Amino acid sequence: MSTYSFDDDNYVNSSEFKKFMESNSGNGFLKIRAYAAGGAIPISGLRVVISTKINKDDFVFFDGYTNESGIIDYISLPTPKIDSNNLDIPSKITYEIKATYVPDNMVLKYEVVMYENVYVIQNISIVPKMNMRIGGI
Repeated sequence: MSTYSFDDDNYVNSSEFKKFMESNSGNGFLKIRAYAAGGAIPISGLRVVISTKINKDDFVFFDGYTNESGIIDYISLPTPKIDSNNLDIPSKITYEIKATYVPDNMVLKYEVVMYENVYVIQNISIVPKMNMRIGGI
C-alpha cells in the first residue's frame, strides 16, 4: 500500500486513477470546522489531509490548514454521479479525514461519506492538553 497525490504525475496518468475518476465524475463539497470549548474557540492552523482508497493505495485529494476562523471551506471531492432514477439508492464514496493538532501532537481521524452535489460539514472538536503546575512545582 502506497500513498499518492496530485503531485505524482505518473499515478495521476495511470489507468487505475483514470478509471477511478471516470466512475467518480461528480463533485461533492466538504467544509471542515475545527474548534475547542464547545465551538467558542476556533482552531487555526489545524492540518487536514483528506484521502480515499483507490484499489489498495491511498490517494490524497486535499492537504491544507484551517484559517483563523478554524475553517476550510468548499473542498471539492470526486463522487459518483447521482442516477436520475429516484427509486435507486444514490452511490456514495467514503473519504478519510486526518486532522493533526501540532501543539499537542494529537491526530484525529474521521470518515465522511460524500454524494454528488451535497455539501457536508465535518466538525472537529479539539481538547487541548493543559500543562498546569499544581502547588508551584
